[in-house]
Amino acid sequence: MSTMRATTVSCPNCGRINRVPVAAEGRPKCGHCKQPLPWMVDAGDDDFTEVAERADVPVVVDLWATWCGPCRMVSPALEKVATDLAGRIKLVKVDVDKNPRLSRRFEVQAVPTLLVLDQGETVARQAGAAPVLRQWVEQSITAREG
Repeated sequence: MSTMRATTVSCPNCGRINRVPVAAEGRPKCGHCKQPLPWMVDAGDDDFTEVAERADVPVVVDLWATWCGPCRMVSPALEKVATDLAGRIKLVKVDVDKNPRLSRRFEVQAVPTLLVLDQGETVARQAGAAPVLRQWVEQSITAREG
């Protein structure tokens, strides 16, 4: 399945709006100032492999649910981490209620469940809201960059 879906993102450096494909090689950069863009997308049962597992950068997966209060609290913090680490990570959000195969595959028993994938392999997992998200993500991706 070749997905041509895209999302729009505001460049944290110059403020310009950019279209960013949900699945692509490389790392998205602003078309205007060429700075790295935060890469935040949704994925589901049908496109998770292409969107998350084939990414060139480490992927933070947020397995969440619309009814989950802690999920709503974690989401803005994750978006800030994705912005702070633009060019280094990709944030992929998965609604577990709409994507039961992924929920079963990753054995989600509590939401939010956060994963860090490196070339499709889970290198870190956190169930529940992590108190220091950026530190957890950076520690999880350090081995890959090392």
